[in-house]
Amino acid sequence: MENVISSEKLKRLLESEIIPDLEGAIDELFEDIEKSKGATEEQKSELKELQEMRDECREIISELDRDELKDDEIEEILSELIDSKSK
Repeated sequence: MENVISSEKLKRLLESEIIPDLEGAIDELFEDIEKSKGATEEQKSELKELQEMRDECREIISELDRDELKDDEIEEILSELIDSKSK
């Protein structure tokens, strides 16, 4: 039962907060790149990192939907995301 609650909590956090935050940061970075008519190496690196994080979040949601994550994995991911969100 706890797994279902944690799983839903993790999925909700990813879908409603984490992924939209990442997509917002990606959009802002694209706007900055467009304004400056090109991307610096730092911007390219940051963009790649943000896109990879977003893709990982989407993959976690897929794994949750397929019930492929163990309870301890769900708890660990949830804990890490809550910690990073509070910083």
